Amino acid sequence: MKNVTDSFLSLGHWPSAGSFGFNTDILATNPINLSVVIGVLIFFGKGVYNLLSLSDLLDNRKQRILNTIQNSEELRGGAIEQLEKARSRLLKVEMEAEHFRVNGYSEIEREKLNLINSTYKTLEQLENYKNETIQFEQQRAINQVRQRVFQQALQGAIGTLNSCLNNELHLRTISANIGMLGAMKEITD
Repeated sequence: MKNVTDSFLSLGHWPSAGSFGFNTDILATNPINLSVVIGVLIFFGKGVYNLLSLSDLLDNRKQRILNTIQNSEELRGGAIEQLEKARSRLLKVEMEAEHFRVNGYSEIEREKLNLINSTYKTLEQLENYKNETIQFEQQRAINQVRQRVFQQALQGAIGTLNSCLNNELHLRTISANIGMLGAMKEITD
């Protein structure tokens, strides 16, 4: 302990040196001091080496982060592009859906009007057929009634004539009828 305190006391008595320089005499320098200096240099040199490898590690890490960011930006750009395409397709599909909806409604209305018009035309035709059938049946009934009335009148007239006619009246009637037929033939020629 006394040596340590003496060495601190002797530091204060050292004469100031006129210049700074290296003592190249190895035997004159203290080997302990040299080993401490070399140890400190190795210790801090190892730190410098570690700092260099740490710098390389940080550079590698920085490069990986930059690559990751760049890849993320590329993926983001691709995703934005796909999103824009999807939005464009969605807009197109919405426009087509609106077009189909509008055209569908107008087509439905058109078909509805066509069906209504077709139904009216069919009803009109059925009404015409019904009226024609009624007229035809009425005309047929009238003709049948006329024919029966004519037959009955003819039978009544024949009966009356047969009961009232004698040969002379019968011959005059035939002659008159032949005369009328002859006159009608001349008119038609």
